Amino acid sequence: MDTDEPDTKLRKNLGAWDLIVFGVSVVIGAGIFTLAARTAGDTSGPAVSLAFIIAAVACGLAALCYAEFASTVPVAGSAYTYSYATFGEFIAWIIGWDLVLEFAVAAAAVGKGWSTYLQEVLSLIGLDVPTVFPLGPLQFDWGAVLLAVVLTTLLAMGTKLSARVSLVITAIKVAVVLLVIVVGAAFIKVSNYTPFIPPAQTASEGGPALEQSLLSLILGGETSNFGVFGLLAGASLVFFAFIGFDVVATTAEETRNPQRDAPRGIFGSLAIVTVLYVAVAFVVTGMAKYTDLSTKPDGSRSTLATAFSLNGVDWAAAIISVGALAGLTTVVMVMLLGQIRILFAMSRDGLMPRALSKTDPKKGTPVRATVLVGAVVVVASGFFPADKLEEMVNVGTLFAFVLVSAGVIVLRKSRPDLPRGFKAPMVPLVPILAIIACVWLMLNLTALTWVRFVVWMAAGVVIYFVYGRSHSRLGKGELAEVPAGGTGGKGPNA
Repeated sequence: MDTDEPDTKLRKNLGAWDLIVFGVSVVIGAGIFTLAARTAGDTSGPAVSLAFIIAAVACGLAALCYAEFASTVPVAGSAYTYSYATFGEFIAWIIGWDLVLEFAVAAAAVGKGWSTYLQEVLSLIGLDVPTVFPLGPLQFDWGAVLLAVVLTTLLAMGTKLSARVSLVITAIKVAVVLLVIVVGAAFIKVSNYTPFIPPAQTASEGGPALEQSLLSLILGGETSNFGVFGLLAGASLVFFAFIGFDVVATTAEETRNPQRDAPRGIFGSLAIVTVLYVAVAFVVTGMAKYTDLSTKPDGSRSTLATAFSLNGVDWAAAIISVGALAGLTTVVMVMLLGQIRILFAMSRDGLMPRALSKTDPKKGTPVRATVLVGAVVVVASGFFPADKLEEMVNVGTLFAFVLVSAGVIVLRKSRPDLPRGFKAPMVPLVPILAIIACVWLMLNLTALTWVRFVVWMAAGVVIYFVYGRSHSRLGKGELAEVPAGGTGGKGPNA
């Protein structure tokens, strides 16, 4: 019923192909252009291709649960909305706050990466223009600010236009990824795959204890650099490369036939990127010895272009830089879209100021929420070193996956009467496997990441009790509970 209110209604103009484009456009980006080479050199060695497969399996299990929810509760907000429908307001707020880590923080961090590539591309055409310069005590990143402003404007104009822009840019970066696979295959040396799983480093080589994975720390491992712990830690790191397929679920309310198209969009985008990722990782680790892809003493990190430069294929390295620039553009745009839709859903429920849920009658988009999110990302990416929070994106996303997977089990029991356009197979087995896989990946993130995550979530709990609880529509008694087996009304069971 909320989705039919004139002042907060989103326009339904997206189809299955639009959703696949959105999914592929956000998933193929920073992860594949930077993480494949970096993780091989620092954490997993040639086994990084196996790490991608492990991460893809976890995503696939979670995707089955997301697809069921997107076809059953086709409302903006993704994991936030699903948690509201199954666990109630408090858990919904927790997951909404958690998703800020996935979308807003990621958009700011990737925006800064885009600015770095912009400077490289400008130098290729003879313009030695730095994108970052000092502004008093801060560093102002005009490249990241420019990107955030342009993309915020595009999103305010409508998601259909955004989808068309994504289609063009996505075609460019998929072509670049295929170039990496086809051209790079000619430079593969079988000897570079040995050892496939390098021996684990000693504690003195691996760094401080808090920098190793939590699982390694608990089980008494010295480090999580290489070895079996390195492979598992690598899977948790390259999981970042898959983040975004769940953005498809946030657009379900704007999809013409969400029961059919939302699952297609989720599975279609995930299948495409998994094949491309594993192929790229296999090629890159075959082109260069993993030790040559490690982070250098000066802090410089390897990318896909590094493997080509090591083989003297500089023209391909230049094309990859251009492709990365295009790839990161759509990543930031769809991350912004996801954050805007979640803020929109939370404000519609009163957990955020209600004015943010107003949609433009002509464009059908929540312009106020769009401008606010854009402004936050402008400030974060323009003035702050967002890379420090980048690793928190993974733990936040995995936590969201756990709740969505658990929600499928709960909703099957509490509302078996709801029509489901897509049903996850073998419930509760598949959701339980998804939960186990996601928790396993979470345990393989660093202990320091867990410390930061706990602090972030504690701050969210405080904000809920100070503002959200007293301002929510449920708290004010504006929402009525739905009788068991009912089909109308609003509230946590709607």
